[in-house]
Amino acid sequence: MDRRIFFRDFRLQVSIGIHDFEKVGPQTVVVNLDLVLAPADRAHGDRIGNVLNYDTVHDGIKALAGSRHFNLQETLVDAILDLCLAQPGVIEARVSTEKPDVYGDCRVGYEAVRRR
Repeated sequence: MDRRIFFRDFRLQVSIGIHDFEKVGPQTVVVNLDLVLAPADRAHGDRIGNVLNYDTVHDGIKALAGSRHFNLQETLVDAILDLCLAQPGVIEARVSTEKPDVYGDCRVGYEAVRRR
């Protein structure tokens, strides 16, 4: 049985970009992620201690996004991948970011997948 945790349309304010106008203030970045979990070594028993706590991932990404300026979406995605793959039981992570306000006619983003 495959097990996954996902976050969809996680909207964050991030200092990101290489252009001077992007360095004036934070921009909206939309994060999506899928985490593939290792097979369970025990039944979860309806106990948070037996599963990956979503709060740890959510709060970690939020703190990371506010921790510094990122020149590139690629750098932000790499940092989120590091955070996700450091969580117990996560064996693969797919992370994408989008900057919805860069162009008026589309969203632009970056996605990467990494396995432990």
